[in-house]
Amino acid sequence: MSTNTSPLAGKHALVTGASRGIGLAIAQRLLDEGARVTLLGRQLSSVSEAAAKLSNTDAFAVAADVGSREQLRAAIDVAGDRFGPVDILINNAGQAVSAPMHKMDDALWNAMLSVNLTGTYNGIRHVLPSMLARDFGRIVNVASTAGLKGYPYVAAYSAAKHGVIGLTRSVALEVAGRNITVNAVCPGYTDTDIVRETIGNIQAKTGRSESEAIAVLVDHNPQRRLIRCEEVANAVAWLCLPGSESITGQSIAIAGGEIM
Repeated sequence: MSTNTSPLAGKHALVTGASRGIGLAIAQRLLDEGARVTLLGRQLSSVSEAAAKLSNTDAFAVAADVGSREQLRAAIDVAGDRFGPVDILINNAGQAVSAPMHKMDDALWNAMLSVNLTGTYNGIRHVLPSMLARDFGRIVNVASTAGLKGYPYVAAYSAAKHGVIGLTRSVALEVAGRNITVNAVCPGYTDTDIVRETIGNIQAKTGRSESEAIAVLVDHNPQRRLIRCEEVANAVAWLCLPGSESITGQSIAIAGGEIM
């Protein structure tokens, strides 16, 4: 009888915001390493379609708004019934909306904190007790370079991502002696649907070409290019694989040298 020797064989990974972009790339990468992966998204139809594209019986889809503690708890319970307790949590769900500070309303501020910061807190809060009970866990929070520095017109998003990094550091210290690591990855502008929408908005408002609009976004990236989703997924996978046990409480920039 053959034995599965894949590094993450038998591990249950849950990835939020997994219906497209970075989240979907992370789900695929963890599947490639042998994990059973739950893809979580806001709309079940979208995340189920994404899971089906992976063509892997170890991919499962659930739906929840990560900003809702009750919805997320219910979805994690359903995932647990399918694959067992969550061993690896990837808090990737996020949303970015821009507005000048003097024109920002409370709804935008609250929405950015709900999805990006409270959603990350909710995920950790729900899976950590079982990780502590088993003395094992890997948590990776997808933050942003906006959590390491400021950008104009995204004050609420940047504040939320700074909060994610603070949360990462504090929880990592609390559980450092329990074989649980907590890290953040901080991508720069990445080639996702959301960024493509931003590029389109720049074109519409300024009359710039697509290449000129991209140049505006990557101006702070010394490599002068958009980050690929697969590059973020590779960094996330490394933090979950055997051999990275001493890496915890870190915020790793994936940004072509933008953050030194």
